[in-house]
Parts: sequence; structure tokens; C-alpha cells
Amino acid sequence: MAAPVIETCHVACCANRTPNVVSWGRGGTIAFGTCTSVALYDPQERRVVAVLNGHTGRVNTVQWIHREDCAPESHLVSGGSDSRLIVWEVKNGKVIQSLECKGHTGPVCAVDAIYVEDSKILVASSASDSTVRLWLCNEAKEAECLHTLSFGSSFMMDVSLALLPGSRVPILACGGDNSQVHLYVQSNGELQKAMSLQGHEDWVCGVAWASLGGELLLASCSQDCLIRVWRLCAKSGTDARVEDNLTIIKMKEDVFEVKDRDVSSVFAVSLETVLAGHENWVYGVHWQPPLYKGGELQQSLSLLSASMDKTMILWAPEEGSGVWVEQVRVGEVGGNTLGFYGCQMSPDGSMIVAHAFHGALHLWCKDKEGHWRPGVVISGHFNEVQDLSWDPEGEFILSVGSDQTTRLYTPWRKQDAKQATWHEISRPQIHGYDMQCLAMVGRFQFVSGADEKVLRVFQAPRNFVENFANISGTSREKLLTSSDSANLPEGASTPALGLSNKAVFQGDLAPKTNKEERQFNSVSDQYQESYFHPLIMTEPPPEDHLLQNTLWPEVQKLYGHGFEMFCLASDSARAVVASACKASKAEHAAVLLWSTATWRQLQTLPCHTLTVTQMAFSPDAQLLLAVSRDRTWSLWRRNLPTPESPEPQFSLYAHTGKDTAIHSRIIWSCDWSPDSKYFVTSSRDKKVIVWGPCRLEESGHTMLLPEIKPCSSILDVGDSATAVAFCPVLCSDNSYLLAVGLECGRILLYRWSPGQEPARGHDWSSCGETDTSQSHALRVKRLRWRPRTGRVGQENHNKDGQTDGESEVEEESSWVQLASASADHSVKIFNINKRAL
Repeated sequence: MAAPVIETCHVACCANRTPNVVSWGRGGTIAFGTCTSVALYDPQERRVVAVLNGHTGRVNTVQWIHREDCAPESHLVSGGSDSRLIVWEVKNGKVIQSLECKGHTGPVCAVDAIYVEDSKILVASSASDSTVRLWLCNEAKEAECLHTLSFGSSFMMDVSLALLPGSRVPILACGGDNSQVHLYVQSNGELQKAMSLQGHEDWVCGVAWASLGGELLLASCSQDCLIRVWRLCAKSGTDARVEDNLTIIKMKEDVFEVKDRDVSSVFAVSLETVLAGHENWVYGVHWQPPLYKGGELQQSLSLLSASMDKTMILWAPEEGSGVWVEQVRVGEVGGNTLGFYGCQMSPDGSMIVAHAFHGALHLWCKDKEGHWRPGVVISGHFNEVQDLSWDPEGEFILSVGSDQTTRLYTPWRKQDAKQATWHEISRPQIHGYDMQCLAMVGRFQFVSGADEKVLRVFQAPRNFVENFANISGTSREKLLTSSDSANLPEGASTPALGLSNKAVFQGDLAPKTNKEERQFNSVSDQYQESYFHPLIMTEPPPEDHLLQNTLWPEVQKLYGHGFEMFCLASDSARAVVASACKASKAEHAAVLLWSTATWRQLQTLPCHTLTVTQMAFSPDAQLLLAVSRDRTWSLWRRNLPTPESPEPQFSLYAHTGKDTAIHSRIIWSCDWSPDSKYFVTSSRDKKVIVWGPCRLEESGHTMLLPEIKPCSSILDVGDSATAVAFCPVLCSDNSYLLAVGLECGRILLYRWSPGQEPARGHDWSSCGETDTSQSHALRVKRLRWRPRTGRVGQENHNKDGQTDGESEVEEESSWVQLASASADHSVKIFNINKRAL
């Protein structure tokens, strides 16, 4: 079998901000909704193994359909804001869309499913159209809506299904905003209300059944901060008629009768316990999964709960008395966040995971001594990713998003692991405005722009450089010399009401003596300013460290634009940064140039009449290209330095006008060929065009040509081309490799050969594209190739040279890496095999 051209190396994403969106399967895979997709994450391998695209709205609820013998599941069900339910099936190791349940008229917020006779699947779903529906899915891949329960003006927040003990009769529990838990039983083809359980004093957020021998336990949690556990058991015919013995104190029992195929049976429900321990709304409950031992199911009585007070509690009855008590409490401290939306437990009960309001997953693992410790887990943006950039050495990636954060990813190899996995190791900026763009200036400095008029410049602190050295396996001394270590601060922290990350120096970390503590110089001294604590990391940090201890200090603010920032670019010589903002008039559409040495404004470059959408400096730093919403591009040439003005100055060299523009819609993106000879533009009109030539080869020194015109035939890519990038490495036949990102989320690879006849379109050849599972679900915002060949984390694998090095180096140089940022909240890194093209 031929090697695939494109393979997915990493997906950075996080869970949606809804309660029922994470489900941990018996096979060990965690499924969670991320934007409009479902991600399947392997916590052992620490990577996303598959992404399921099918929904057109946000995925709100995901549930594995557990099998009765506890074997790995073969079905998964998800519901979304597109009012649809999708049942996915695992076939030959691949997960495919099996069938769809259509009928709800509002976003689906909760779903549960069980197998009933003949391997049919019974699905219960609740939606914001105030209904709960029961569906029966058969093997012929048809879904039939059996029952619709309408709750008038009430909403049901969660549903749970189980089979009544001793029978195959399904029982449905619904909890909602009328503070009651409703039980429904399916008998003789009718869905009948058995009873309503009262006791909660606020909305019921979660319900979960567990089967225990001949009984069922139902846990319900509520916004009244309490969890109630109810016991349901079968009553024999004699029990139901015995007169109550008034001398015994026992819990009140509610009795209901079920007729199934003319056999009548009676069941009783009583309150088992009320668990109080959380200090805020309890959003999720989850029973420890049963284990199959010695031919029979064993359910251990262990209940996990997650709350908005940022804690998870593990509850279990005490051995002697049977009284339910809190066994373990884990959570996060600090950080400007809300609490947990839901929780799940691994099949063997050794790991627990919660997902938080900011989409982050929090994982705890039980060690050999029985202590719970935070574990390494995936993280990503919880809103659109707007821009990304490789570090100049190609060792890490920075990305910015509408979730107001800047995140830094790098590969990390655990001691015994075969594969390096990518992780977020720093969150340099947590802002109060949606982030929009960024540009790296050297390895440890970047400029970022948000929905504000100011640009901010950040520099890596010493703590980051040291931890990056630990995790990536590079030498600390080498990194510190490259980043002017003498004046580096230790870290950074954000003041309580501020937006600027303040530097924290070594002296600020020293503990104050008692004498100093008594004398407050001012009111502000009474309140701790710095929440930063230097960490020594040997593995990627958990979420609460990312929030507080990995910020980068802000070293400069750049003022000059009149509207919100839109795009940034920096040159390869690290001397100039160009910036542009949103504009509807020519006066605001000018590009500003800044000197990185002094951070002074060097120049204003007026040309365009509407927003400049993207800019790029040529690799030789001599030319600056800008493309705009006014459907034109402009090319600026760097003037030769004179004694009067040693700082770089640019002048307009070429541009397209209304009559010469080939693009008929907004130009979204542009990029330069690695030899600075050609540039490419891509537009909403589905066209991709290469322009040039920008320099002459023969004359030896760069003599610029008089006219720049289209050098390629017009490539129609079939959809709005929102991102484009030239690969920095040429193909074997000296043709150029380009990646084009589309509005629909697909990424296409093309080879362009300058010598071919452009008139017939022979100069373009398609050489690969992402398949459905690799593609993004929404538009591709930015594409960036790694500045050099090889795969990060693979090159320095055999430092000791035990293997035949030559062939490995050659093998590694046939790979290139492409990073993409998308509106579907994800950053993806692809490995592309040049030999397979």
C-alpha cells in the first residue's frame, strides 16, 4: 500500500461549553464535542485518534452506548444545535455515521441510549423545544420516533435510560427546571409516567442510573448544591399488601406498577441518601463503570460529582455503617474561571476527568499509593482560531483565537513513549479582548493584536525558557544565550483589574519578613499582586498552571491605529513589523511599519481603500506584499539605506487597480515563494493566482523587473480560498508546492511549475487533499509551513547515533509539516510526505 500523502500529526481542540458533552468509553476512548465535530481522544496515547464531522451546529451532547458485557462500545450517539441526533458506528476500527434521528425543532441538549432486544438501540433525547423523545434504531439503519413527551414551558436538562431489574422494560429518568425527577416506563408499547421524585429545590442538572444486583440506583444533582441518590427495587406480591408496621422508622416508599405482556410487577422507589459537600451548582454525576469479573457484572458503589465550585468529589458508602461519605475531593485553585460542567470516570476507576467552563479538560490519575495527581491532557482554543505562527527554528507553534488567549504548543516525549505528542506548555497571553493576529519577532518575542487599537509586544520570561528546554530536550544554556538572559524576568502576572501582563523579577518572589509585612506603604500593598509561582516542569502543565504561571510579560504597547487590529507580519531579518487594522476608508487602511529595535513607528504606507486582510514580507526581506478587501494587492520595495535614514524605508513598487485586478472578490490570503521570486494570492472568488517575477536571476545582483503580472493560469479551487501558503522546500523537479485552505474546511495541495504553458492550465497539478476526517469542519483561517524540513520531535530522537543515521536523516528530510488554524476551534498539524506526492 502506498504511503499516504497527508497524515494528521496533531489536533489541538477542547470540549464545548455544555454539560453533557464528554463521554468515556469502556474501550478507554474519551469522546467529546468540539465545535461542530466529535473528537475521539486516547488518554493513554495522549492524542486525538479521530475527528467525526457530520453536525452543522455545535455538538452539545455525546454518549457512548455501553454494552451489557462491558466490552468496548460499537456505537456512539451525539446531539447538536442543528436539532439533529447522529448515531455513529465503529466498523473495522473506523467510526462512520450510521443513521440520523430528525424530529426535534430545537437544539438537542441531552441524550442517552441502551441496547434493547435484538441489538436494537433505544435512544432518549431532550431538546430545548421542551420535548423528550424516544427513538428506536434498528439494524436496517432506520430510526423511528416511538414517543414524544411534551413538557409545556419546562425544559429537561438531562435524561438517563436503564432496564428495570428482572425484566427488559426500559425506564427513563428526566430532570429539569421544575426541580423534580420524572420517571417514565415503557409498557405494552406505551410510555407511562410512573412517578415524580420530589426533594430538590432548584433545577435538576443531571441524572444517572446504575444497576446493582437486583436493584437500580438513580443519582440526581441540582443547582441547590445537593446530590440525591434514590433506590429502586422490585416488590414481591406479598410485600406490597402487608400492613405498615408503625413501630419501624423507615424511608417513605413510592410504589408503581408495570404491566408488560400481561405480566404485572410492582416497584418501589425510596430516597437512599442526600450528599451535601459542594458549595455551588452541581452540574454532573457519573457512576463508576461496572466491571465484568468471573462471568458476572460487578458495580462498585462509587459516585463522582462535578460542580461550579471548581471541585469534583468521589462519594462512596463507608464499609461498616453504609453511610455515604466524601472519599476524595480534587479541583483547581485560582485563575479567572468558572467551575466544572461535567465529569467522567475511566473504565477501571483509576482516572477521572472533568470539563470546565473554558472547555479545558482536567484529568486526575490515581497513583500506586492511592493519591490522586493531575495528569497530562489535551487542550486547545474554545473559540475560533484566528492566526498562528511557527517559531523561526520550527520547534514550537503560537496561535491566537477569539477565546482571548495566545497558546504555545510543542512536542513532548515521555521517557518510555515511542512517539512524541504535542502539548500546550504555555499560555503567554490571557486577554480581555478577542485575539486577531500575531507575528513572531525572533524565537522568544512576539507581537499580537486583538479587537483593540493597541498592539502588544511580549517577551518570554526565564521560567518559560528553562521549562521549554526541559520539555523539548534542548540545552538550557544554548537557549538562554540566544535570548539575552541577563535581564529576563522570572515570569509575569496580570493585576486583578488590568489587561497588561506585568513582569515578575527574582526579587519580587522573595518572601517578605514580618517587619516588612506590618508596614504597608499603600493600600495596594495589602493585596497580593503577583499570582505567579515559578515552576520546574518535566511534563506539560495542567490547566490551572497554564492560567497563572505561564504568562509572558508585556514589554511594549504600540499605538497608532484608529480601529481594531486585523493583521500583522514581520520580516526575516527581525527588523520590521507591519500592521493593519479594520478600515472602511482609505485613511484607516494604511499599513504601519514599526522598528523592532526601538518599537517606534517608522512609516505609514497608504494605498488601499478597505481593510488590508493579510501581509507578507518576502523571504529576503526586500519586499512587502499586502492584499485587501478592496480586491487589489500592493507591493512595497525596501529602499537602499542612506546615511540620512539608516532605518529601513519602503516605497510603493507595484499594485493592481480597479481595471487591472483579476480577483473579483475580497483577497483573503497571500504568500511568497521561498526564493522571493513569485507571490500567490487567493480570494473569495475561488481563484488562486501566482504573480511575478519579482527579481532577475542572470544579473547576479537583484535588479527589479519593470512589470509584475500573473505567471500562472488562474486556478479555480471550487470554493472560497481563505488561506494559501508556499512550501519553503521545492519539490524534486523544482516545482513549487502550495497548500490552499477553503471556506468548507478542506486543504488542497498543488504543484505549480513556472516553465509550463500557463495558457492551457498545465502548470498546476493537484497532488493531494485532506479527507473528510482530516479536514476542518469550518473555514481554514491560516496555513503555515514549518520553516524547515523534517517533523518536530523526530529529528533529535537518535542523538546517540545507535542507528544507521544517514538513511534516517534522508527519510526525515522527505517530510514537511503544515499547521492550520480554523474557525472550528482547532489547530491541526499535518505531516506531508514529499516522496508520495
